[in-house]
Amino acid sequence: MMQISETVKHLIIINVIMFVGTLAIGNGTLFYEWFALYFPKNDAFQPWQIVTHMFMHGGFMHIFFNMFALWMFGTPVEQVLGSKRFLFIYFSAGLGAFLFQLAYYYVQYVPNYNALIESGLSPEKIKQMLTTNEVISGTTNAQVSMLKDIFPAYNASMVGASGCIMGVLAAFGMMNPEARLMLIFLPIPIKAKYFIPGIIILDLISGLTGQSFFSPSNTAYMAHVGGALIGFIIMWYWKKNQFNNNRWY
Repeated sequence: MMQISETVKHLIIINVIMFVGTLAIGNGTLFYEWFALYFPKNDAFQPWQIVTHMFMHGGFMHIFFNMFALWMFGTPVEQVLGSKRFLFIYFSAGLGAFLFQLAYYYVQYVPNYNALIESGLSPEKIKQMLTTNEVISGTTNAQVSMLKDIFPAYNASMVGASGCIMGVLAAFGMMNPEARLMLIFLPIPIKAKYFIPGIIILDLISGLTGQSFFSPSNTAYMAHVGGALIGFIIMWYWKKNQFNNNRWY
């Protein structure tokens, strides 16, 4: 059995502590209100959530699979890169995941919000209806339709280490392209250089179409894509410059 590396071990411990706190404190809602990442236009958003959401999870299976992947792929990556560079990839991928998902939400939100303002609704009324999910008297059908389009983005919350782990997974794939991987429910070994891009492409398709392949329908697919892309870029840069001060071996 592969021995867990130190940084990976500490990250798993922090995630487990946060998960236990979520279950034990505040009837399962207080930690989400404080530490999940909310859309910046929502009053529930706080700056620290940009980091804390990476240590939050939505259920036992969510944290189990994420921590299993962190142990499985994070340990060999940390063993090669060392703890500092591993953490750099981990948190950079998490931030990249946040930015990609946020951009995806803003693409949905901004045009509809501007159209609602142009249609005569005040910012206060828009906020009231988005917060309460109740339509104010006098709102037209067209306005209601636009409100429905931006309601999911406005009220979205993000939790999970998936974006960080996708960055680590991309790094692992670049370091071990010939390693054979397989899905639990599809036990066919596939080389990492094909398996990992395939997973990322499926996430991208899911994010753009809403068609879920392996994950729950409420998965932040663009966060997965963003985390993987940042992990790939960092590893590409380090590998390209492996003979200078940025070497990664």
